[in-house]
Amino acid sequence: MTTEPLGEAPPTQPVPGHEPARPTMIGPYRVMQQIGSGGMGVVHLALDPHGKAVALKVLRPHVADDEQARQRLGREVSTLRRVRSTRVAAVLDADVEAQQPYIVTRYVPGPSLDRVIERDGPMSPESLLRLARGLAEALHDCHATGVVHRDVKPGNVLMLDDEPVLIDFGIAHLADDSRLTQTGLVMGTPGYLAPETLEGAQVLPGTDWWGWASTLAFAASGRPPFGRGPMEAVISRVVRGEADLDGVDPPLVPLLAAALSPRIDERPTDREVIRALERYATGRPVTEVLRQVPATSVVAGQTQAHRLPETKALPVVPTNGESRGDSVDQPMPYTALPNPHLRSAQPVAAQPPRPATAPQPYAQPYPVPPPQHLQPQPQQPQPWPGVVPGRGAGDPRVSKPRRTGLLMALLALFTAGMATMPALTALLAVSWSWLARVIDRSYTGLVMRRHQFGRRGSDVPTMVAALPWRIIAAAGETLLSLILPVIVGAAAMLSTALGEAAIAGTSPNLWSAAPLGVGGALAGLMAWWGIGGASLRRGSRSMVRAVTPNAAMAGVVGILVLAVAVVIAFGTLIDPALSWWPLSSNPFPQVTQ
Repeated sequence: MTTEPLGEAPPTQPVPGHEPARPTMIGPYRVMQQIGSGGMGVVHLALDPHGKAVALKVLRPHVADDEQARQRLGREVSTLRRVRSTRVAAVLDADVEAQQPYIVTRYVPGPSLDRVIERDGPMSPESLLRLARGLAEALHDCHATGVVHRDVKPGNVLMLDDEPVLIDFGIAHLADDSRLTQTGLVMGTPGYLAPETLEGAQVLPGTDWWGWASTLAFAASGRPPFGRGPMEAVISRVVRGEADLDGVDPPLVPLLAAALSPRIDERPTDREVIRALERYATGRPVTEVLRQVPATSVVAGQTQAHRLPETKALPVVPTNGESRGDSVDQPMPYTALPNPHLRSAQPVAAQPPRPATAPQPYAQPYPVPPPQHLQPQPQQPQPWPGVVPGRGAGDPRVSKPRRTGLLMALLALFTAGMATMPALTALLAVSWSWLARVIDRSYTGLVMRRHQFGRRGSDVPTMVAALPWRIIAAAGETLLSLILPVIVGAAAMLSTALGEAAIAGTSPNLWSAAPLGVGGALAGLMAWWGIGGASLRRGSRSMVRAVTPNAAMAGVVGILVLAVAVVIAFGTLIDPALSWWPLSSNPFPQVTQ
């Protein structure tokens, strides 16, 4: 019964068995090779008039005459144009009125996530964390513009340099578009659709977060979290909470079981999942961030044949009159039949959440759910499309890498620089603090604006217009924040000089390598963690993330910076003379002893 959406996403590597085609022209684009296909469209690798590679998606000839197919292609174009994100394959051009309708998107030269897992096996903890962060960023960017993807799954995630890019918005839902919200009609891929969506509830961003969690479970185990087989069986497992986490590293099972719980109130937020994955990547237990243990029936170590006799098929009606035995890997529409055991999609009164200490497992097979099953809880996000704090308009910096190792290497370089060239090092440190605070003020202003009003086209012009004032405010904040670090640094210099003199039996000298290095290090730590240090920390992390976009590059740069610091320190041992450049001499000659 599969009717694939128009936006079936291209794998960005040639499909085995597809030979390069003789170059032809579609509009102004030269077609080079077919790289993907579906029931309604074909995707080609093509070259634009400037010779740049693009992904060209065209309707099949027998579909091009279908007005509804053209409308769906047009909706995909309008959806993609609303989303501005480096994590989403952006639309570059389209012509839905041409004799051969097409859409042109950014070409992503990387394989899909399901092919990566098939080739390399389950992801490592670090790779899984990177995948979670990248996909969460893409979904936040989509939801901020009122777009729900509705088909987040491994086949719609392309991996470019180990970073995910979200594709295929053929069945995406706009908050202001009612054409795809007929009562009872659900479109998507079973196994990656939330249980409440399967029961006919309103399409909300939570649908995407469920697909996100299912995709992470697939990446962690190498297998679909709710198995394969007839669509009805997969849907029944989803609603009953029978996630198959066999193959998942045992310390990670509690987190994925909670994220795939059929009970909305038991699922952790995306931020909690990412914090748990950060702990998992460093060998700490994920349960540190879980609010409660879910009442999810996790199936591990059982084959599909063992589970199928226990499941009841969810009543569905194919919308195209085809067989219902298709694979569940493809998106498909279906209409749920009326069922007295299923809860209505209409809003119901919120009930108090269950105690975290007494979760109730399912005692009966679906379709008889336990009491209060899937009812919205008071702590759930506001109804879409309102701006949801911590969801569509949260601060994206929270879930990004902190680059602690690289920043510690920079502190070591600062310490070595203070011991050899104190004037230049101090000048560079103050300039760094000023720039970091300007960046933090600008970014924070943008986040607060989008939190209040959502993403707008005037965001960047407004940020640029406010830049002069933020530069002045950051300068004043930098000067005020230097007071305490200077006092602490001076005290550390004096103490180090006295200790050095006591050991050597000489007079104390503040202007030597040891006092300057120790004083500089403690002053730097006080500036980082002291009063006003939050802005410095946020801005500094934004700066180093911009220079080192991935962990590998951050590691290389950190090692190089640390090596330079070690060389400078050894140079100080050989020649302890100070350089006051760009000053001509010591600005405080009277403070010598």
